Amino acid sequence: MKSFFTISVILIFGIHSHAQKVFSVEYPNQADVKVFVVDYENQADLKVYKVNYNNQAGKNDGKWFFTDYSNQADKKLFFVEYQNQADLKIYFVDYENQAGWRNKSKQHLMY
Repeated sequence: MKSFFTISVILIFGIHSHAQKVFSVEYPNQADVKVFVVDYENQADLKVYKVNYNNQAGKNDGKWFFTDYSNQADKKLFFVEYQNQADLKIYFVDYENQAGWRNKSKQHLMY
């Protein structure tokens, strides 16, 4: 019975979750979110880990998969030159377990 419950939970959450797939656009007017990459982790709203495969990406938890085409992405991003132009400040981390939100008030930008 316990294993049935565990399998059921995995299936339910697996079906409802979708990858945080992003695409980097060339122009700001094409973007859903304008992003600035900060130099230090403590300056970021979101710590991002780039995954290698679509199925490794998370659901709005900082695990991003960069798609090859804009129509495959959940969000289109434009990387701005200056911090004050950004909707969201990110910091790229080296390990998957470091990814996540530091400023949850900005979390709605990636839904």
